[in-house]
Amino acid sequence: MTQREVLRPVLMTVLEAAEKWLPAGPRLVRALRAQDDTARAQRMAVTAFAVRVVSAGIAFVSQIIQARLMGEFEYGIFVFVWVLVVLAGNFSCLGFHTAVIRFLPQYDLDRAEAEIRGLTSTARLFAMVSASILALTGIAALRLFGDHIEHYYLVPLFLAVFALPMIALGDVLDGTARANRWALLGLSPTYIVRPSLILLFMLGAVAWGAPATAITAMQAALAATYLTTLGQFLLVNRGLTRRYDKGERKIDFNAWIKVALPIFFIEGFGFLLTNSDVIVVGIYLPPDQVGVYFAAAKTMALVQFVFFAVKAAATPRFSSLFAEDDRLGLAGFAGTAARWSFWPSLAVGAVVLMLGEVLLGLFGSAFTAGYVLMVILFAGNMAKAVVGPAEMLLTMAGRQKLCVGVYVVALGCNIGLNMTLIPIWGLAGAATATAAAMAVEALLLHIAVRRALGIVVFAFADPHALMPRPEAVRP
Repeated sequence: MTQREVLRPVLMTVLEAAEKWLPAGPRLVRALRAQDDTARAQRMAVTAFAVRVVSAGIAFVSQIIQARLMGEFEYGIFVFVWVLVVLAGNFSCLGFHTAVIRFLPQYDLDRAEAEIRGLTSTARLFAMVSASILALTGIAALRLFGDHIEHYYLVPLFLAVFALPMIALGDVLDGTARANRWALLGLSPTYIVRPSLILLFMLGAVAWGAPATAITAMQAALAATYLTTLGQFLLVNRGLTRRYDKGERKIDFNAWIKVALPIFFIEGFGFLLTNSDVIVVGIYLPPDQVGVYFAAAKTMALVQFVFFAVKAAATPRFSSLFAEDDRLGLAGFAGTAARWSFWPSLAVGAVVLMLGEVLLGLFGSAFTAGYVLMVILFAGNMAKAVVGPAEMLLTMAGRQKLCVGVYVVALGCNIGLNMTLIPIWGLAGAATATAAAMAVEALLLHIAVRRALGIVVFAFADPHALMPRPEAVRP
């Protein structure tokens, strides 16, 4: 029996279940046409999801072309270094890119334009300075410890550090745009424009005679990052100038950093959790193996776009239910969000697995060895999908520290298992470690929500099995 024949009945069962559990299309259309705050949040979630879907297509095609151009070895060097620089650039903001989203709407409601001008300018300056310091530290580290780093990583890493300030600034501009509900301006530069330019610059460079290597790819990425971020800066700045009058700036740095740092730890551990496997694989295995693993992981990551959309849509609703102190509604919606996450993820995952070998074959014949990794990673994704956006439920309840604790444990499991299993099983060990860490994260989130809020968040459970205590659901 072929792979497709085995998975086809599973897919049909999933689609039937999805029809039963997912909201009806006409009702969704009516909700999106409404003018209340919830509808605006839903429209922004739909826009964000559309951008991510288009981005996924662009990224997938781009990765295929780059892998074909460079081969698995050079491609592995590039993706390893690029993951490192994107992580470092995001961390450079220290949570300020999300703190802008937290403060700016409230300032706008209060017409506190001096605070808005101070917040937006301070966030940009802070991110640029922080990223520049990190870049200088990276250059010094490469000079001091370059002899202990594989020679093929040195030049790409040196080029990468110069992208840090622009990546950090881009993240702050993203947050500023989304805080003003300019979803397309916030998301499209990072998720659509930049990857498109990287591919175009890479193809142009190779066409003009440059070697198809990781160094050329990093040069293309560096040029694309600067062009994208500077363009976004001009557009966001023009939007702010039109919306808010010029005037004095009021800076309340202590208040902003107190909110930014907890966000930094939550998002930082979450970001590490989704990328640490690639980093550990790059440390333990040669670049060609990194390339195979990255292709398999990113192909399977198509499932995560369902989770991204559900989280974006559910978060404002969680916030509203907490504000209304609607305990029964909160418990019911938490269960609904878990089902919205699980069934579509299962359907998308089944389709991706059916086409898995074909999709990996597009990268090159050597990449089809990653199919078994996709199967393992799919199991981990489903373990996470079964509890839905539980971490956002905790965050909206004011239990950020509990959420950080969950991420710390899950990240520790991820890194520890990767370090243990990669030397034994190679790439299969990396995939197993990552899937196991996802399962640990899901279990801990389920337990944390149940004990802290008295809510059962599980796709197959009765969401009212435990009645939430009145004092448990207040932030």
